[in-house]
Amino acid sequence: MLFNSYNYAIFLPLVFLFYWFIFGRNLKSQNVFLLAVSYFFYGSWDYRFLFLLAFSTFLDYYTGIRIHRSQSQAMRKTWLIISVGINLGFLMFFKYYNFFADQAVAFLAAFGLKTSLWSLQIILPVGISFYTFHGLSYVFDIYNRKITPTENVVDYSLFVAFFPLLVAGPIERATHLLPQMKQHRTFQYTQAVEGMRQILWGLFKKIVIADNCAIEVNKIFGNYEQMSGSTLALGAFYFAFQIYGDFSGYSDIALGSARLLGFELLRNFNYPYFSRDIAEFWRRWHISLSSWFRDYLYFPLGGSRNGKWTSVRNTIIIFVVSGFWHGANWTFIVWGALNALYFLPLLLSDRNRMHIDIVAQGKIFPSLKEVFAIGLTFTLTCIAWVFFRAESVTQAVHYLGGVFSPSLFTMPKYAGMVPAIGLQLLVEWRMRNHVHPLVFRNPFVRWAVYIAIALAIMVFVPKGESTFIYFQF
Repeated sequence: MLFNSYNYAIFLPLVFLFYWFIFGRNLKSQNVFLLAVSYFFYGSWDYRFLFLLAFSTFLDYYTGIRIHRSQSQAMRKTWLIISVGINLGFLMFFKYYNFFADQAVAFLAAFGLKTSLWSLQIILPVGISFYTFHGLSYVFDIYNRKITPTENVVDYSLFVAFFPLLVAGPIERATHLLPQMKQHRTFQYTQAVEGMRQILWGLFKKIVIADNCAIEVNKIFGNYEQMSGSTLALGAFYFAFQIYGDFSGYSDIALGSARLLGFELLRNFNYPYFSRDIAEFWRRWHISLSSWFRDYLYFPLGGSRNGKWTSVRNTIIIFVVSGFWHGANWTFIVWGALNALYFLPLLLSDRNRMHIDIVAQGKIFPSLKEVFAIGLTFTLTCIAWVFFRAESVTQAVHYLGGVFSPSLFTMPKYAGMVPAIGLQLLVEWRMRNHVHPLVFRNPFVRWAVYIAIALAIMVFVPKGESTFIYFQF
């Protein structure tokens, strides 16, 4: 079930009404109801994988308890290895089996050894990377004695399967969300209104910006050999806003839906295209994943405690792993490595935490220096996005070669989405110190904006339902 579908437009109000008016008096009833509708939500995609979700949930629930109750460190580590091994085993099989099989065949062929490994027609369970990381963070925190396991299987199952975040995040932490599962929730009007505003803005970014950019991106990337350098540059620009509108739009709808039900999820995006360097970009883009790799990979590897070169090694590892997490293709690995390359000069010069405040704080316009820094960071990001979008590394290299050609200085085709993107940037810049930009004190202005956005969504909705990019991860 897609957030931008008519089915969800029926599903969410029904859940809201039943949740507050029928099950709202009792915490256990609230959680059981939410767990049931969450499994229904997931099963509407492919009911065959409900067993996998349930198995993964029970695995981490049980191993978390065993880790906590084990008296010896050896047994604690054994249960941790069981949980991590099985979880990653499922993830590797469904997501990476064919990739490794193809690479093994190619490697042996390089030495003149002809062989073949079975390629399987594997359906990737939607959301497997996200709910696997939910469970892993839970058992890691228990192992590191940051939390104690919950004995309530319904509460833990809801933590993993809560429908707003189930298929594409944000990647929640048990320390943040589980306590909310254990507290009785009462309806709060202001929280619900904020949720509706965030859903509206998320739908605008997804439908008006991302889905319409996708049409142009597909044209340009699908025929890149015939396109001018300026059009190819515009294609990379469009993809930057396609993936931003698509994924941050999903996150806004997820956070807004959760607020309607009395929950506060982790913020996943913080206006990343206003970043002044790559380090700041990664503090603002897919925040829950970046912080997950920081806490559960970078720090356990030693972080920056053992000298500069250890920090460099660990930084390269988390960026490459982050790329590989996105998919079984060398394009994602190159994308991650390229971002590491961008990041390292900042790390080596101790400037990776230079920009932690809001850009142009308290000002209407940025300085020329900030404009240049934002423009350079965005350009580097767009170059990396070409690898993320391309079908192969070779295609990405040829695409970029076409960008940096004399035809870069000609008029591009397909420029129709530029005004809409410019309007989005203007609104977000004006409200960049808020969680979402639909914050207006004047009721006339507020309702005028609501109506304008709703009309834009109805007018510019493409034909057919458009899935979210991150469903494939």
